[in-house]
Amino acid sequence: MAWYKEWFGAEYLELYAHRDENEAERHVAFVEKVMLVPNHPGPRAVLDLACGAGRHTEKLRRHGFRALGVDLSLTLLAQAPGLPRTAGDMCRLPFKSASFDWVLNFFTSFGYFETERQNFQVLEEIERVLAPGGRFLIDLFNREQVIKNLVAEETQERGRYRAVIERWFDPETERVNKRIHLHARDDSEKPGEPIRTFLESVRAYRPDEVTIGLKWAGLEVESLYGNFERESFQHDSERLILVGRKPS
Repeated sequence: MAWYKEWFGAEYLELYAHRDENEAERHVAFVEKVMLVPNHPGPRAVLDLACGAGRHTEKLRRHGFRALGVDLSLTLLAQAPGLPRTAGDMCRLPFKSASFDWVLNFFTSFGYFETERQNFQVLEEIERVLAPGGRFLIDLFNREQVIKNLVAEETQERGRYRAVIERWFDPETERVNKRIHLHARDDSEKPGEPIRTFLESVRAYRPDEVTIGLKWAGLEVESLYGNFERESFQHDSERLILVGRKPS
């Protein structure tokens, strides 16, 4: 089974609990500053692509946007059940063409699939569901910084778990991999007992690779940012945030 079909469950929610509403609030504030055009109406509909548990969807709606989330994980979708979200595959989105004015893809949710064709099919789907003149945002890790600062092994205490994490970069597949061994914490009912092992594996893209892929899909990149403080992308930036549009 593909890693992303196994990993995004209850254990993921606990290990990534630090990715919280405050972070989502900062991200949505960034979106408003870089994507809203003065004296022009805002988007009629916004897609939170790979929305997970819905923290960005919720903040977007609090800011007055008509936002809908889509994700493959039923476990994550079951969180905050009052939010408008639906199950769906990024490669075959369950929406009509030109349904959204904005498509937002946060927290490195692009590059999951094994083949380049599958990954770039996601970009084609973004283009398809965007209305002419619609805008997109894709938020990725910065490949160079992640590889340079990769920690080969560490142990973290997260919620009920002690997580032993192994990381490596595979130059043949150009993927950053993370193997997560979960154990019950020492103060739990069953200390030291192994729980499960999960894998994360994401294609590490250079800026030009994504820019060219978006162009092939029919989308234009307007700006590259290196963080959510609106600083321009540099070699040593924390993130790679691409913002652009579908031609009218």
